[in-house]
Amino acid sequence: MAKAADMYVWEGTDKQGKRVKGEQSAQSDALVKSVLRRQGITPLKVKKKPKPLLGGAGKAKITPKDITVFSRQLATMMSSGVPLVQAFEITGRGHENAGMQELILGIKADVEAGNNLTEALRKNPRYFNDLYCNLIEAGEHAGILEGILHKLAAYMEKTEALKSKIKSALFYPAAVIVAAVIVVSILMIFVIPQFSALFENFGADLPALTQFLVDSSNFFVANWWWMFGAMGGAVYGAMELKQRSIAVQHFLDRAILKVPVIGVIMEKSAIARFARTLETMFSAGTPLVEAMTSVAGACGNIVFYGATMKMRDEIATGTQLQAAMRATGLFPNMVVQMVAIGEESGAIDTMLGKVADWYEQEVDDAVEALTSLLEPMIMAFLGGIIGTIVVGMYLPIFKMGAVV
Repeated sequence: MAKAADMYVWEGTDKQGKRVKGEQSAQSDALVKSVLRRQGITPLKVKKKPKPLLGGAGKAKITPKDITVFSRQLATMMSSGVPLVQAFEITGRGHENAGMQELILGIKADVEAGNNLTEALRKNPRYFNDLYCNLIEAGEHAGILEGILHKLAAYMEKTEALKSKIKSALFYPAAVIVAAVIVVSILMIFVIPQFSALFENFGADLPALTQFLVDSSNFFVANWWWMFGAMGGAVYGAMELKQRSIAVQHFLDRAILKVPVIGVIMEKSAIARFARTLETMFSAGTPLVEAMTSVAGACGNIVFYGATMKMRDEIATGTQLQAAMRATGLFPNMVVQMVAIGEESGAIDTMLGKVADWYEQEVDDAVEALTSLLEPMIMAFLGGIIGTIVVGMYLPIFKMGAVV
């Protein structure tokens, strides 16, 4: 494996003898000197730039959105006639994220060293997956890199927009749970004990609801630390188990597809990703069997992943795409019929694009409907919890007032 690129600080003189300095990403100081000489600069001093400490004021995290913006910038610059290496230099130097800047300039150094773009990208699998690299490779081989970059940028923009909608759909239920836990915890720890001290002087039995709340508060105050610890541990353990166990992933992904409203959104999202990814790879000229592996990984649900990999094996033996899709039982009849029409007419990428557009709009509508449904439910749910506690705390006061 090739050595990763480092950032070097250099000083030198230009053709007019003027002293100049700057930074250059490369795999060695010798390569930096070679690049400077080609630019007409005589290097005087070249040294490796210290890397910032992780977690400090150094490199920020590189997000999928950063890669999406980079892809669009690169596509736009190439359309404007900017050479590839210069485009990397412009996007890298102008990026506010130090981590992204280092990544881009490292790719630039690899390309300058003689590697093709695909090889340079494959050295960073954390940020450029197989789908991305395969499409770039197809573009380089066919001489249509500029067009592929535009397709990639459009694909990533739509994929990120879809992910954002899914996150917003899942945010509301999570927000209800978190808000309820915070409100109840505050009332149990700080509010109810104040009333409990007051009730001790009543000299009479408390109403059942009030007694239940007082007992619950006493238990909560005495044990809140391990209760929160247990909840945090359960959430962390579930996330780790999902990451490490295929069986757990399959169970959870299959279960979430059966959850009312949320399951429908997740199913439509998976179909939209399937169609959008396959359309992008098809239009780039990627063979169907080869494309299916990348499509499976892009679905975002292990149930659809397994079905797509099974479809790939069936297609490799000569089965038509629409027949393989129908056999999974996961795709609606409308989707299968549109793919069948695309196969017969030779315009399968166009049909897949229409399917993706349709289901992306369906996800939009479903998320909007879920948001509209959950907003009053959140208010009613939290109001019910707070109202029950307030009524329970004031019942003894009302009872005493009635006696007087």
